[in-house]
Amino acid sequence: MAENRVPIGFPTKRPENAMAHGATAVSAGIHASFLVAQGGFTLDLDLDLPGRGVTAIFGHSGSGKTTLLRCLAGLAQPKTGRLCVNGEIWLDTANGVFMPTHKRPLGYVFQEASLFRHLTVTGNLRYGLNRVTPASRRVELSQAAELLGISHLLQRMPAGLSGGERQRVAIARALLTSPRLLLLDEPLASLDQKRKLEILPYLERLHDELDIPVLYVSHAPEEVARLADYLVLLDNGRAVASGPIADTLASLDLPIAMTDDASVVIQGIVASYDRTYEILTLHLPGGHASLRVVHAFLPAGKRMRIIVRARDVSLASSAQEQSSVLNVLPATVIEIAAAANPSQVMVRLDVEGTPLLSRITRYSHDHLQLGIGKRVWAQVKAVSLLT
Repeated sequence: MAENRVPIGFPTKRPENAMAHGATAVSAGIHASFLVAQGGFTLDLDLDLPGRGVTAIFGHSGSGKTTLLRCLAGLAQPKTGRLCVNGEIWLDTANGVFMPTHKRPLGYVFQEASLFRHLTVTGNLRYGLNRVTPASRRVELSQAAELLGISHLLQRMPAGLSGGERQRVAIARALLTSPRLLLLDEPLASLDQKRKLEILPYLERLHDELDIPVLYVSHAPEEVARLADYLVLLDNGRAVASGPIADTLASLDLPIAMTDDASVVIQGIVASYDRTYEILTLHLPGGHASLRVVHAFLPAGKRMRIIVRARDVSLASSAQEQSSVLNVLPATVIEIAAAANPSQVMVRLDVEGTPLLSRITRYSHDHLQLGIGKRVWAQVKAVSLLT
């Protein structure tokens, strides 16, 4: 995913009316502290999240993901808690502050699009637009339609849309409320693989162009790796990890590293382009290493997000010659852990400061005599890299 777009100008600082809602601090980012007890389940969180970009909330069913979003939206009121969004206090139980849902400047998109069936796409979008006064609007209908790729659907009725198209309309409607926080609750969960692939590029555009924080709930590791800048991993109502996506995905002591889609995210810089073979060369951060990836042309200097899956990284004790594998990187083994499959192991590598994961068989582990500190060659096919 190339980062080459200009962000839509949503406000990221305290709005002028923040003090009217009890705000006392002007601080970037989201502070969310909630204690909720529901039956036999307790949500107990104290999070500091970025004030822009995409934060993924990841965890298995029942871990507290949706409860967290309901607290953020004001649909659930914690026993104790505090919520500050880029300097504006929405909740502070210690001081008796609770901003009701209808006053919180947020957009909320659920698994189902929940469009008004009797309205056209334009009618649905205008419903979102009309929720805010003209003076408070930060995005126009045409902007939202273009961003989500639905300009050609404006006169259609919801019944004539695909599942992916309905979700894109729902997201555009949420954006037209000019939110200062956008909540996406597993927006791809009800879609088949074809529809997921249809909508993912538009979600990536949200990542590139929105200057507001987006909280994206998902249980799909590949979605998280592709979209998020920051990751919160929930388990049984508590945050077991919280941090930048590159660090958390590469941690072998977290459950997400044991999934079939275990990956790392690398931010590279385009160094050159081979037009004959349509291959980009990317410089990796922190050293002189580079990756080659099959991709359309991008100019030198552009930043690019690469996803490297652990299952696509093989290891060798020496550099292979005359191989079809274009990426052969010198690496150091820094951690080894048992994989979910007892016949396999997970290996964390360091490539001149860039973390990499490799899933290999226990046989290969023993055959290569791997150990902490051992120098190896990490091999990655150019066609297997995700962008």
